[in-house]
Amino acid sequence: MSNARDGILRSSALMEKFLALHPRKIDLSLGRIEALLAKLGDPHKKLPPVIHVTGTNGKGSTTAFMRAMLEAAGQRVHVYTSPHLVRFHERIRLAGTLVNEEELTQAFEACEAANAGAPVTVFEMTTAAAFYLFSRTPADVLMLEVGLGGRYDATNVIAKPLASVITPVSHDHAEFLGTDLAGIAREKAGIIKRGAPVVSGWQSAIAFHEIEREAQKLSAPLLTGGQDFNCYEQHGRFVYEDGEGLLDLPRPKLAGQHQFENAATAIATLRRVFPGLSENAFAQGVTQADWPARMQNLTGGALAALLPEGAELWLDGAHNEAGGQVLAATLIDLNDARQRPLVIICGSLASKDTGAFLRNFARDEAGASVELIAVPIPGEHAARSASEIAALARNGGLEAREAAGFEAALRAISARRWAIAPRVLIAGSLYLAGEVLRANGTLPE
Repeated sequence: MSNARDGILRSSALMEKFLALHPRKIDLSLGRIEALLAKLGDPHKKLPPVIHVTGTNGKGSTTAFMRAMLEAAGQRVHVYTSPHLVRFHERIRLAGTLVNEEELTQAFEACEAANAGAPVTVFEMTTAAAFYLFSRTPADVLMLEVGLGGRYDATNVIAKPLASVITPVSHDHAEFLGTDLAGIAREKAGIIKRGAPVVSGWQSAIAFHEIEREAQKLSAPLLTGGQDFNCYEQHGRFVYEDGEGLLDLPRPKLAGQHQFENAATAIATLRRVFPGLSENAFAQGVTQADWPARMQNLTGGALAALLPEGAELWLDGAHNEAGGQVLAATLIDLNDARQRPLVIICGSLASKDTGAFLRNFARDEAGASVELIAVPIPGEHAARSASEIAALARNGGLEAREAAGFEAALRAISARRWAIAPRVLIAGSLYLAGEVLRANGTLPE
C-alpha cells in the first residue's frame, strides 16, 4: 500500500486528469452526472436520508449546526460541503470522520473508470465520488450541500430528500447565476421536491416570493424564518421559538448575530424531520458546532505570533455584499464588547464584487478607526491585484494601503506602535482563508 505522501500525490494527479475532461462550454443540466451515476450503479439511490441545503450565505454554518446537533443525539452523519479550505478531504465526512486518502483515491479511480473519458465537470466527478463513498458507509443521515445554484447543481439528483433547506439568498457567482435576485432565488428553489418539507432562512421579499411559489407548486410544506420560527438573544442566551414552544439555549459557538439565525434554521429543520430530538441535543449542538474561517479567532499558531502582544486575529471567508454586511455587524458587536482599532487584510477574486463587499466597512459605528491592507491571494491567477483592491477600498471611503502578502501585512502591523492593540481581520475570499490556515498550521479536522 502506498504511504500517505504517495496517496496525496495520487489523488492530486487524478484531480488534474479530471480537469482535462471539463467541457469547453458548460451547459447547465444534470445529464452528465446522471449518466456517470448510472455507470456506477446509481449510488445516489442507495444513500441514507438526505437533508439538501442551498443558499448564498450561511449554508456551511447551518449544516455545521445540524451535524453537531444530530451527533449530540448519537446519530451517524455523512456531510458533503464545498469548497474546501486546505485539503479536498474536508468536503467529504463519512459518518463523522473526514474521508481518508486511500478511500478518496479509490473512489476517484472508480469514477474515472466508469466515466471512460466522457466530458464531465470536476464538481460532477467529485460529487459522484462522494455519493459512491456515502453509499458504502452506513450512516443515519446525509447533510448534502449544493455547490452552486441549485436546480442544475450536480447534487440535485436526490428524488425526495427529508427536507430542502434554503439559507439567505443574495448576489454571488454572477458569471453563472446572473444578477437578477428573483432569478437567483428560482435557481436555489430548484432543489425543492414534491411533498418534501422546505425550511427557508430569513429572506428578502423578492427571494421569499420565488421560494414560496415553488413550494406551493410542488405541494411542499414551507417553514420560514421570521414567520414560522424565530430567535433572539436574551440575557446572554439564545432563545428559539416556533409553534411547539420555546427553547432556552446557550449562545452559539460560532460568532455573530447572523449565527443565531443559522442555528435557528438548523433547529427548525431538525424539529420538522426528527421530532424526537431532545433539547439537550440542540444545546450541545449550538455550543459544539465548528465551521473554520467563519469569524474564527486564531488565538495560536505561526501567524498569530507575528502580531503585537494583546492583538486579536480573526479569519473569515466572506466575499460578497451580504457576507460583508453580517461581517461588519459582527465586528461592531465585538467592538461594543471591547473597543479596538480595526485593520482588515483583504484579498479577493476578480469575479467577486469586491467594492460592494468593502463598502460595508467604510465606518465603524462603535467609533473605532478602520483601515485596510490589500494583498494578493497566493497562487491564484484569477485574484485581484493588491493595488486594485486598495483602489476599490479608497473609492468606498476606506483608508487603504498594500502589502506583498498576508504575512507581510501582519509584520507591518506588528512594526507599528499601538496605543491599544488592534483587532485584525483577514477576509475577502475562502481561497485566501485556506492559505491563512495552512500558514498558521491550523488545519480543519
